[in-house]
Amino acid sequence: MSAPRFAPVTPHQEVDAYESPDHVPGSWMPDRKAEVNGFQPSGPRLGYQGPDQGYALTLANRYRTQIKVRKGETVEDAIRGTVAIALRRASIYGRGPVIHDIKVALGIWAWLDEQIPEDLASARRKLFEGVGNVIHHYAESRDVADRVPESTLRLAPDDVARRMPGDWRALTGS
Repeated sequence: MSAPRFAPVTPHQEVDAYESPDHVPGSWMPDRKAEVNGFQPSGPRLGYQGPDQGYALTLANRYRTQIKVRKGETVEDAIRGTVAIALRRASIYGRGPVIHDIKVALGIWAWLDEQIPEDLASARRKLFEGVGNVIHHYAESRDVADRVPESTLRLAPDDVARRMPGDWRALTGS
């Protein structure tokens, strides 16, 4: 079995180091029948395409116990709306969701903050109401994701945290 050159071996043991293969395959091409060749389709209710999107739910659920809800809000609504925003952010970069997508989505709506302005709480309550029920409120979850400006989605989580809560209207597109 090959081993890196720095791996310890006994003096009598022969060492096979890693080597590159003789042939390097060509670039991958979208040539299967079901592949979308070119731009992804866009339109109402199509969402934002990207790989491994289900992983966003796993990441968002890590914050379940830290999400601060007020009267009229549910943690499930917060998570589903957050996931919709995070998936849009991930698709901008052409990758699957990562923890920073979730942090930005939670941050712009102050789901992890104890004290938030009443106008933010009111807007959040109205926008996220029922989003947790994906079957009946898919259009509403799309609205949550679509309203956030792309410039906000391109921010780092620390930049979002610095601008909250004072700049919440610009960050959320409200």
